[in-house]
Amino acid sequence: MFAIAKKLAKAGVLSLNCRNAEYTLWHNSRHLYPLVDDKLTTKLLAEKAGMAVPPLYGVIEIEHQVRGLSALLKPYEDFVVKPAQGSGGDGIVVITGRRGERYRKANGQFITQEDLDHHASNALSGLYSLGGHPDKVLIEYRVLFDPVFEAISFQGVPDVRIIVFLGVPAMAMVRLPTRMSDGKANLHQGAIGAGINLRTGKTLSGVWKNEIITEHPDTEKSITNVQIPGWDTLLDLAARSYELTGLGYQGVDLVLDRDKGPLILELNARPGLNIQIANRAGLLTRLQLIEHHASNLKSVEDRITFAKQHFAPIGNL
Repeated sequence: MFAIAKKLAKAGVLSLNCRNAEYTLWHNSRHLYPLVDDKLTTKLLAEKAGMAVPPLYGVIEIEHQVRGLSALLKPYEDFVVKPAQGSGGDGIVVITGRRGERYRKANGQFITQEDLDHHASNALSGLYSLGGHPDKVLIEYRVLFDPVFEAISFQGVPDVRIIVFLGVPAMAMVRLPTRMSDGKANLHQGAIGAGINLRTGKTLSGVWKNEIITEHPDTEKSITNVQIPGWDTLLDLAARSYELTGLGYQGVDLVLDRDKGPLILELNARPGLNIQIANRAGLLTRLQLIEHHASNLKSVEDRITFAKQHFAPIGNL
């Protein structure tokens, strides 16, 4: 076990303990966590800064408002119901259309208004929130993914995760929904994570259930060498998130809407580490290099240029 740990450290792999002690604890002030732990707060903060986010249709804050959910949803054929403090995709319901009085979910199943009201009540009670605390429910625009992902995604909307340290994009991946993940872009539920070359914005190989793959298991299409549209805009949004929250180490989750372009989906003060497997490269070496040069990187442009120059090649895990 110690030999494996030593080998991983030599390869520059960031461990969970190291992430917590040296990065999230050291560079993320605790009082800033509410800015990213609550999706409504993050959305309003980003909008105020002029950064694009999925439009908000409404917010349910107290149980009494659940009775008005049907009226709130009446103008919309499709939408997303999301707990403000949820994590890992838990509690998110994506509605893609209607049939009479029923709503059609992304997986094709139908639910009633009563089902949706019950789900909203559970979310308000804290069933899906961090620590089980009482929560709010967001009703927002359903992102329509860019056509480039059509052949390498199953039902759901892919998103791009970029790890940002001291304002510098350090590593990125695109998370691709699968049948196993029930159309959700969550690696723990069975989505694919495909690494991204930071210079070019093209995908590398991917990881699926800790297995290195080059094809989507459902569509059997190649997930490598796919050009992410609007890559420079995604890097800009990610780098600017440093000033937005003040968090030194964070994960920035973005989506590519076919009509609205790049949108900030959410921010995370404790991003997972599977991104290293997706990129087949260690994150620790990159973070150390950023820290060494951070004082010379004066602008967003400087930080993006630095990332492109130093973090383009695939690693050697």
